[in-house]
Amino acid sequence: MNKIVPKETLKEQLNGLRQAGETIVFTNGCFDILHVGHVRYLREAKKLGDILVLALNSDVSVRAIKGEKRPLVPEDERADIMAALESIDYVILFDDPTPQRLIEYLQPDILVKGGDWTEAAIAGADFVKASGGRVITIPLTEGRSTTNIVEKIRQIYG
Repeated sequence: MNKIVPKETLKEQLNGLRQAGETIVFTNGCFDILHVGHVRYLREAKKLGDILVLALNSDVSVRAIKGEKRPLVPEDERADIMAALESIDYVILFDDPTPQRLIEYLQPDILVKGGDWTEAAIAGADFVKASGGRVITIPLTEGRSTTNIVEKIRQIYG
């Protein structure tokens, strides 16, 4: 099964899964350099439902959020890496700065973000809650982040 799908295909597949009683969990992020914090976060997100959808910021979106020097890894490679993870059922790329429109389109049952986000700051939280869904934050793995890895590399290699 190809986990990396266009949004129309994903919507159709999720509708079928939802009709079969499956719970759809949605999360998003840049995932520029995969690290143990990501893996643990995604494993916990998957436990919250049956199907985990990862909305991956495209290169355009990452640059808008993180600046011109990011992403370090191109979107097609990041998507392949994320799709290889056992916890992820679907990967979808998006160009917007936030996944708000994608969340409204896909209508997940559960929206998940890392513990560094307040519910008020989570794009799509109000929509998911108004639709009867839940918004959940998962604690981060202390000291593990892409920013920390990039800084460590800069210190070592200049």
